Amino acid sequence: MNTKNADGKVFKNRILEKLTHTHIAIPLTIFYGTGAVLLIYTMYAGLLSPAASIGLFLLGLLSFTLLEYFVHRYAFHLDTHSEVTEKLQYAAHGVHHDFPKDKSRLAMPPFVSMALATGFFFLYRLLMGDVGVPFTGGFLAGYAAYLSVHYIVHAYRAPNGLFKILWTHHAIHHHVENDRAFGVSSPLWDVVFRTMPRAKSKRTSARVG
Repeated sequence: MNTKNADGKVFKNRILEKLTHTHIAIPLTIFYGTGAVLLIYTMYAGLLSPAASIGLFLLGLLSFTLLEYFVHRYAFHLDTHSEVTEKLQYAAHGVHHDFPKDKSRLAMPPFVSMALATGFFFLYRLLMGDVGVPFTGGFLAGYAAYLSVHYIVHAYRAPNGLFKILWTHHAIHHHVENDRAFGVSSPLWDVVFRTMPRAKSKRTSARVG
């Protein structure tokens, strides 16, 4: 990926450029909160039993991890064949690879993510009926969980436990093999689709960060 601006700016327009920066607390509050509200509403309104509501919530969360993998692999790392697609790819993800420590660019701008979340809610409600309510709640909580992990692995040194595994996995993607390790919140789909880092990359990662 080629850096388009040495200072990391995506747009020359000051207002548009400001919209590409987001404090992590804003989307976490929105999407963890919305996910919890949808789950609680499903049970409080008696749309589904508590067990079914929680099960569908977890299924929605798992479904987001699959979407996360595919979007990261095929949309954020798409082959650019024109200046337009190159600029779009850079604005969406390339700038993050060039400036991975920029904490204000670790989340999608809220007005974009909220619009997408609203679209997913109505889509799942249309296709799934009442079942779509807790499913969407889990889906949105999955996005918030992804943001949490993504922020931790970029904003802090390698922690211990589970987050150390995720930190190393994502560090390999950024610094060693950007055609591997597309899962951020979980390496599950990298295992399923055979995009786990090669053995030599795991050894190299000991020197990363």
